[in-house]
Amino acid sequence: MKSAWLVASFLLAATTVSAAPPAGHYRLVGVHDAASELILYPDGRFEYALAYGALDEQAQGRWTSDGKTVHLTTVPKPKPAVFSAGQAERNADAPFTIKVTSPDGRGLAGVDFQLTFDRGEPVESYTQEYGWSLDPAEKRTPRSIRFAVLMYGLVSQTFPIDVTKANQFTFILTPNDLGTIDFENLPLTTEANRLIMHRDGGDLTYVSDKN
Repeated sequence: MKSAWLVASFLLAATTVSAAPPAGHYRLVGVHDAASELILYPDGRFEYALAYGALDEQAQGRWTSDGKTVHLTTVPKPKPAVFSAGQAERNADAPFTIKVTSPDGRGLAGVDFQLTFDRGEPVESYTQEYGWSLDPAEKRTPRSIRFAVLMYGLVSQTFPIDVTKANQFTFILTPNDLGTIDFENLPLTTEANRLIMHRDGGDLTYVSDKN
C-alpha cells in the first residue's frame, strides 16, 4: 500500500509540473525583418510587442494556461480608432481636395481611401500630409469617401460628399488605442520551450530565452 501511495504521489507531482504555467520571456523566430517578444509573468500578466516594417503593435493583459494551451486576453479592452468629418469649405480657386488630420490638426500621410462618383469606378489612393487633390480633368461628381488603415484592419464608415456646398474636405483620425491589439482568449500552443501563436489564420513561433 505504501509503495502504491508513493507511485500515485509521484504521478500527481509529475502531472502538476507538466501543467505548470510557462511563465517566461519569449521571442519570435522564423519571420524575416520582424521583431516581437512576449513576456508571461508568473502573476498572470503578459506584455506583447511586435515591429514589422511600418507596423508597430502591442498589448498587455492577462494570460491563463491549462498546461497545453496559453490564452491571452487584452486588459483593459482597447478603444478603437475612429474617423470623423471635419471642416468642409468652398474655395473657387482650388481643386477638389481631401485631407486627413490628427485631432491637433497635423496632416496624416499614408491613409488609404476610396472615393466614389456619380458614375463609373471609384478612385483608390492614399493621403499625403498636405492632402490629396482630384485630377482637374476628372468630370465626374464625387459622392462619398471611405478611409482605411489596412495594417491595423481599420476601416471607416462611408462619408457622403456634397460638392454643391464645398470642394475642400477635412477628416479627422482619432487614434485612441490604435496599435493595441485586442486579444480575446487568443490561443498559443505549448511545445517544450516554445509557444505557437494561432492568429489571423497563421502560426507564429515564439522561443523561450531559456533555450
